[in-house]
Amino acid sequence: MTVDAVVVGAGPNGLVAANLLADRGWDVLVLEEQDQPGGAVRSAQVAHPGYEHDLFSAFYPLAAASPVIRALGLEDYGVRWRRSQAAVAHPHHDGRCALLSTDLKETCASLEEFAAGDGDAWRELYGLYERIGRDLISALMTPLPPIRAGARIAMRLRTELPEFARFCVLPVRRLAEERFRGDGAAWLLAGNALHADLTPESAAGGLYGWLLCALGQRFGFPVPEGGAGRLTDGLVRRLRARGGEIRCGTRVDSIEVAAGRARAAIDAQGQRHPARRAVVADTGVHALYERLLPAAAVPDRVRRSLRHLQLDNSTVKVNWALRAPIPWSAAPARTAGTIHVAEGMDGLSAATTELARGLIPERPFLVLGQYAPVDPTRAPGDGDAAWAYTHVPQRPVGDGRGELTGSWDEQETTRFRERMEDEVERLAPGFRDLIVGSHTQTPADLEAADANLVGGAINGGTAQIHQQAIFRPLAGLGRPTTPVRGLYLASSAVHPGGGVHGGPGANAARVALRRGWLARA
Repeated sequence: MTVDAVVVGAGPNGLVAANLLADRGWDVLVLEEQDQPGGAVRSAQVAHPGYEHDLFSAFYPLAAASPVIRALGLEDYGVRWRRSQAAVAHPHHDGRCALLSTDLKETCASLEEFAAGDGDAWRELYGLYERIGRDLISALMTPLPPIRAGARIAMRLRTELPEFARFCVLPVRRLAEERFRGDGAAWLLAGNALHADLTPESAAGGLYGWLLCALGQRFGFPVPEGGAGRLTDGLVRRLRARGGEIRCGTRVDSIEVAAGRARAAIDAQGQRHPARRAVVADTGVHALYERLLPAAAVPDRVRRSLRHLQLDNSTVKVNWALRAPIPWSAAPARTAGTIHVAEGMDGLSAATTELARGLIPERPFLVLGQYAPVDPTRAPGDGDAAWAYTHVPQRPVGDGRGELTGSWDEQETTRFRERMEDEVERLAPGFRDLIVGSHTQTPADLEAADANLVGGAINGGTAQIHQQAIFRPLAGLGRPTTPVRGLYLASSAVHPGGGVHGGPGANAARVALRRGWLARA
């Protein structure tokens, strides 16, 4: 059966693209290799019966802010958002704790404890988001160049525009030094910048850290009640309500190209799935250009550029089933859903410097999620379903502690999990005594569960400035178009990159809709 569009991959971006195409009356077929949809938005009971863990992505401030996700009205399809007032906490071994809250007064009071005046400094910095944040998010979620949203930002800032341009490229360490006197704001900004693979010294790290902090201030760090899989369920229900079809357990092995145009997806059984107007690929860049497309359809310039494509660092994630919430020594950390575990800004720099040298960090920086303050449905009784992830090199050349090789066999995985647990125990004595079960996901496990997570990279490619906007994924291909007519790239490998916000999928759908009327059956 011929449809208007075939979408390869049922990750969040593929499902967003499929929904937007179906909204315009297109017949849409989504083909997914795994036995269930969702890509990196799935949940399951893996650590202990009764404890629901998000297997990949978890907290969703970008989804809450995204005009793409909000316009889908997923609440009408069973998605119920839960959030705590305290969004992010960064505790320290000396008892201090920086807290980002949806209550601006509470955030400012926390920062004032570090240095007088830092509360007002955050009010000023958050005020910038209040002025241009909506337009900035809109600019990120539209195909390049974002002419309308960019013009609105320029009109709002006027003479301040050059200063804002400088602000956009500041490393997060420099931003904190210029704006704040104490450590608290620096910890929050830098920790949020490191949600991507941006170091405290990376150009544009300040912008990312500020934006994620501002989103936490405005929206909190929400989660779908019952697990990340409920968000996928909502996208699937919405698509099916509009006549779209999803086939799981169907691996696409190639994309048929005729007369320079994508005509069909061919699955592993050799079945042809023809598309009248578009093929939308929610896949990695290498998968698209080196596996799915015939060699003759890939220009030499693209093939050469693939050599320069940089993945983000690999990831190791541990899921814990706990009989009680984590007993953080710093009381504010007990109220937040997301915790940054690191010895302040310098601890973050130390870990990322080791990563840059190809070393497994001696003291890894952890992004930790705990659900007791946010969504108690995730665990039975008074227990909690907690997790933490950290980054490791794609190809380790050594270990900061001289113990591991990066083979991630059972023994090494256990030792590294214990290293991660040491970091939590240092800030929450008694944590280990609460563990009733655990489950570790290595880089190979992550890729096996979602082929887009190449080597355990969760961002679709580095978030460093040299691979953003018009350089994402390849220089000059910042838009979702490809050298093949009717074929659009919709994964986080393309602008605006990683995060569950639907931007890449929406951009691909928009361009496909504009060009689709030219297609012929």
